[in-house]
Amino acid sequence: MLNLENMRPWEKVLTVIKRHWVVYIILWVYFIIWIIISISLFVVLTWIISILTNISFWLIFSIFLYIEWLNHELDMYVITNNRVIWIDQISFLNRTVSECNLWQVQEVNSKTSWLFANILNYWTISIQTAWNKTTLQMWFCPDSIQAARKILNIVDDYRDGDPLKSNNKNEINNNNK
Repeated sequence: MLNLENMRPWEKVLTVIKRHWVVYIILWVYFIIWIIISISLFVVLTWIISILTNISFWLIFSIFLYIEWLNHELDMYVITNNRVIWIDQISFLNRTVSECNLWQVQEVNSKTSWLFANILNYWTISIQTAWNKTTLQMWFCPDSIQAARKILNIVDDYRDGDPLKSNNKNEINNNNK
């Protein structure tokens, strides 16, 4: 279970949405392309130069692959019973964390397009808010239509004040007494 440092005592994580496994296929494609480049360098250059070149290329490529994996692995939506938190790993050592209360969520959209996205059931979720960063958007989201429905159900339960699924204002005040 995910535990965020700034969670309130009564707040619970209801769902965490991470990227689809298809991003790992993209990383494998990078890996295969790099092997082809490495083999072609070995064939074209003399063996001493090619070995040194390949070692340096593989070191650089392994760092590149790790950074790409990290960028996809750390992107996530965290939906609690009070707010939506969007963690976006932009690049290495460059992260944006955005959050808004559930009552600020205005619209949750899901989009699928292309053949492979429909077959493998992934694409985009965007959450529009009444906040200064109006759209929180995640690409390569697994089962984007169901995830959008789940987020909307959590928002509706919060607005309806359903005590079984989310905490309403009365419960918050009772916990503070």
